[in-house]
Amino acid sequence: MDDYRPIACIEHEKLEFAVLRRQTLELVYLNADRQPVSVRALPLDVYTRDGAEWLRFATGPAAAAEVIRLDAIVRFAVVA
Repeated sequence: MDDYRPIACIEHEKLEFAVLRRQTLELVYLNADRQPVSVRALPLDVYTRDGAEWLRFATGPAAAAEVIRLDAIVRFAVVA
């Protein structure tokens, strides 16, 4: 695993609030090949594991949950 780079506290807090409020996000992140992926996602959990912070999210009601490291996030915004 690459060295984890913590994200800014305010960004972490925004993700936690989005989980608590069940707010949909426009999320852009880098996949394992370092290619940008853009999705509309419902954040389910923000947690720490193996010395890194992670986001678990779903892209639809029937979609399996996905997990990414927070430092893979390029940008995100709450969908109004």
